Amino acid sequence: MTPFFPCAGARALHTPTRREFLYSLGASIGSVAFTSFLAREMDAAAATAGPLAPKAGLFPAKAKSCIFLMMEGGPSHIDTFDPKPKLAALHLKDFVRNDKMQSAMSGGKRYYVSSPFQFRKCGQSGADMAENWEHLARVADDICFYRGCQVDSVNHPTAMYQMNTGNRFGGDPAIGAWVTYGLGTLNQDLPGFIVLPEVSHPQGGAANWGNGFLPAHFQGTPLRPKGSPILDLQPPAGVTREHQRENLDLLAKLNAAHHGQHPQHDELAARIAAYELAFRMQMEVPGLLDIEKEEAKLKELYGIGVEPTDAFGRKCLLARRLVEKGVRFIQLYAGTWDSHDYIERAHGNLIRTVDRPIAALLSDLKQCGLLESTLVVWCGEFGRSPDNGVRMGTAFGRDHNPKAMTIWFAGGGVNAGHTLGATDEIGGTAVECVHHVRDVHITLLRLLGLDDNKLTYFHAGRFKQLSQFGGSVIKELIA
Repeated sequence: MTPFFPCAGARALHTPTRREFLYSLGASIGSVAFTSFLAREMDAAAATAGPLAPKAGLFPAKAKSCIFLMMEGGPSHIDTFDPKPKLAALHLKDFVRNDKMQSAMSGGKRYYVSSPFQFRKCGQSGADMAENWEHLARVADDICFYRGCQVDSVNHPTAMYQMNTGNRFGGDPAIGAWVTYGLGTLNQDLPGFIVLPEVSHPQGGAANWGNGFLPAHFQGTPLRPKGSPILDLQPPAGVTREHQRENLDLLAKLNAAHHGQHPQHDELAARIAAYELAFRMQMEVPGLLDIEKEEAKLKELYGIGVEPTDAFGRKCLLARRLVEKGVRFIQLYAGTWDSHDYIERAHGNLIRTVDRPIAALLSDLKQCGLLESTLVVWCGEFGRSPDNGVRMGTAFGRDHNPKAMTIWFAGGGVNAGHTLGATDEIGGTAVECVHHVRDVHITLLRLLGLDDNKLTYFHAGRFKQLSQFGGSVIKELIA
């Protein structure tokens, strides 16, 4: 639109409003030049400070970092933290489907199934926990249990993507990528977003911790659970650190010249930064990952050196060390919790694997004075159903359930010692303090001092955000 300015004394056919005038400025050559100037200024600032330089949040926040415990496969809320006595009376009776309870499987006869685990009240808060959460029960008062979350998908890959990125179809940035984009990281010698996966990657693969459309600097860095955590971290035999530095300096000059001709290629800038980060990590990572030097008493607390807790205990202790070193976001995977049958054996074994390490993580963070500044999140991609249609006899299991699940939070300014929300009497659907997972994401960002509506990135013609299109903070979760 071209602005119209009438001559003095002439009758104005149309006097532009203030909004129209400002809008019309966008069509001028000057605005194009100004935009280009701003882009160069932003690029120069990023080059000087680095894309992962620490940034101030948009709100005052206690949480400065996050440890995200991902129980892949969908742990059953009914058999962990949300007891349903009504199911005991309905056990093995024909399951009656209602419109609110969607089940992933179809066809065949289905039956109500009661939990094989007994429950008890734990801590002064009286939190509900299955009896086999032996160690976590001791830190119950540091936890806020939330039973009102709902998601959209009953399929593992799409549900994993939604929990991790907000988008069921993948390709969007992971939560850890958004957090490091918004806050940077406190240690420039380590990645800001680190992932500790299982031997096999979760359903959906590495896209669960990808950078999506954000610059490549913000993608998660997975550490291998066996062997060398990072391949080729050390230079080959005969290559000194000084020789490696000279090679990197030459490579940096060549890459910088090429990037100057193609400034729009964020991947090239990220690769240049990755080379330098890898060089610095050679000094930082080996000592950081060597937990054998920790005191025997501390390793015993995490269950390191004994089965079945050794593997996940090492992950939890490493997560505490990473937080201590200033890493912004760490995600740990444990699974799979997809118990369609033999749920007593499957969930029982999995709980024994993670119970002691997670309790140790919370206790250790608290003792080190880090729990208040570290947000700990425990969840899966969905909950489980109150019915079973797979087997009869003693091999009872549960189906996928996107309408009811339990997520718990600890540290980082959460409302510890409370249980919020509720599901119906059979655990089929959330009925109190009900929120879509996008609201959980928004609340997680808020606890870290970020505003989902302002933490945006322009891509494909619009400003995008973690929640996709907004939502609300779950105020009850925040102390």
